[in-house]
Amino acid sequence: MSDLLSLFPAGSRLDADGTLVVGGCRADDLATDFGTPVLVVAEEALRARAREYRDELTARWPNSRVVFASKAFPCTAVQRVMVEEGLGLDVAGGGEILTALKAGVDPALIVLHGNAKSDEEIALAVEHGIGLVVVDNADDVDRLEATGRSQDVLVRIIPGVTADTHSHVLTGHEGSKFGLAPADAARLIQRIEHSPRLQMRGLHVHVGSQILDVEPFAESVAPVARLGEFEVYDLGGGLGARYTWADEPPTVAAYLDALIGAAKQHLPAAAQLIIEPGRSMVCTAATTIYRVTTVKRGVITFVAVDGGMGDNLEVALFGQRFEAGIVGRFDGPAETVTVVGRHCESGDVLVDGVPLADPRVGDLLAVPATGAYCYTMANNYNGNRRIPVVFADQGAARLVVRRETWDDLMARDV
Repeated sequence: MSDLLSLFPAGSRLDADGTLVVGGCRADDLATDFGTPVLVVAEEALRARAREYRDELTARWPNSRVVFASKAFPCTAVQRVMVEEGLGLDVAGGGEILTALKAGVDPALIVLHGNAKSDEEIALAVEHGIGLVVVDNADDVDRLEATGRSQDVLVRIIPGVTADTHSHVLTGHEGSKFGLAPADAARLIQRIEHSPRLQMRGLHVHVGSQILDVEPFAESVAPVARLGEFEVYDLGGGLGARYTWADEPPTVAAYLDALIGAAKQHLPAAAQLIIEPGRSMVCTAATTIYRVTTVKRGVITFVAVDGGMGDNLEVALFGQRFEAGIVGRFDGPAETVTVVGRHCESGDVLVDGVPLADPRVGDLLAVPATGAYCYTMANNYNGNRRIPVVFADQGAARLVVRRETWDDLMARDV
């Protein structure tokens, strides 16, 4: 079970007594100081990943930039780290625009997405000088022109590429709700090129999320190139992350070798390239620490914790597999159990069929690879209070998002 450590943030280790240490901080100390459940981000691992993406992309295509797909972890502190490491931010709604601005990003380095942008979101984008708005449909153009402001735009293309991933996170296939088929895109591009207010800067493409091979990324470039030469090509994100033993995602270098190799073959050499990593940027930089509340043995041994689908909806939403370990007992004889949450749903399962060493009430349970989409999709089901986020670095821990209070839950009542 000590191999479980490889799934935790880079730099994690076991202390002399076997206790998990993340970002230099012991898991038991974090639980004491901040309560459970708690989402712990190893700050240096997060920064290192941002630098890796930035440096590897620039080495292959100097006129380029990385924008972090904020939806993967739209916490202001996480966005701020990306800004400090020289990245832009990809946002997909009004709230993400506001947190991005609070994080200190240059508005010119923000890319706004969305298949159903509201009037309010369009207004926020133009008022704050957002660099690029990705046009997903003709209605986006109507709304942008109605603001009376000038705006640089990209047009999102459906490349007709079906990646091997869950249908809920597939976006580049024919029939996708995102983007336009090439023929429809060509007509909208002509309209934008004749617009008195909009500047047609380039094209955007994205094939999906949690993709564990490089071919779909490379295949998406040629369909975009056939629409003509432009200043900017945003080639999206979607590289998968390692959640469990079976996952073998490509390295950033291998991913970019394939993607930029295709770009060099099909796209103009003078163009600017943008990529939008999200899940693969943040997933393994974080872990969630829970407290075991009950152990129920029978046909199945259920180990219930004080969190669940309120802080990790990925399992219920599309069957994402996680692993877990009892803090202080990663090694030793283990029994196969099902880790469940505290919510009134049979689907509130965190890990089905996981080996745990002698689980007991009061134990701490650590689940790695919770940096992507867990914070994003946190909810108040059963009156659940959303959990805190803590940054850990070189043995120091600091709260960046506090736990919700009971008063928070009542605050919107009128």
